[in-house]
Amino acid sequence: MKDCPRLFVDPATQPPMQDGAILDLMPAHAHYLGTVLRLGAGDEVALFNARDGEWLARIEAIRRDRGQVRLHRQVRPPTIGPEEAATGPVLLFAPLKRDATDLVIRMGTELGVGRFLPVLTERTNTHRVNGARLAAIAVEAAEQCERLDVPEVEGPLPLVDRLAAWPQGRRLFVAAERPAQRDGAADVDAARDEGPRDGDGLLVGPEGGFSAAEVALLRSRPFVTMISLGPRILRADTAVACGLSLMGAGFRRASGAGSR
Repeated sequence: MKDCPRLFVDPATQPPMQDGAILDLMPAHAHYLGTVLRLGAGDEVALFNARDGEWLARIEAIRRDRGQVRLHRQVRPPTIGPEEAATGPVLLFAPLKRDATDLVIRMGTELGVGRFLPVLTERTNTHRVNGARLAAIAVEAAEQCERLDVPEVEGPLPLVDRLAAWPQGRRLFVAAERPAQRDGAADVDAARDEGPRDGDGLLVGPEGGFSAAEVALLRSRPFVTMISLGPRILRADTAVACGLSLMGAGFRRASGAGSR
């Protein structure tokens, strides 16, 4: 498995994987395996998704943008049932410049994000989001980090609409860059003590931070907890990595300031 390439198989377009089944490769996968990696008949590849788990397969035939593989062994069971949604934190973030947004998707996928929800704020510096490109980056990151599922990347919505649609019973932790933006210490301590749960969210604002009106809007929502990411002002993409890591650690080390 160490040197075996991993490829995501979209369960929406492929039948369930099972021992002995032959699958047609997508043109992009065939090109990657045959032309880029120069693999041929008999070489192994790993195919995965959350519905079927991860399977080893051997290449039966490959030519340019065509190819077939035969499944021969399941090496990891599926993580979710066919009717279940992927778990993990939900990341709400203001779209950044192209490279920084790409990095947010890549890091978030590696850190276990279940869904990405782009948020438009007063200071968001770009309102254009290439959903297909970001989805492809999420797939590549999932292939690299050996997770079975691929997080969904939704289209951008204004902050007020995201808050209005926030699911009941889920909390939203907001990276607040200034002490004046945060709630009292008791709220932060309570968040640490209880710990975040699967499906809770993290909101990281734009490079210019949230406006005063947006802070007031956030603090008015009962499901929102303003938290600190440390004593320094962080870049927005750095704040994403820091905030997700702290959520994974149950906010054990949260103290100080937030993001910029």
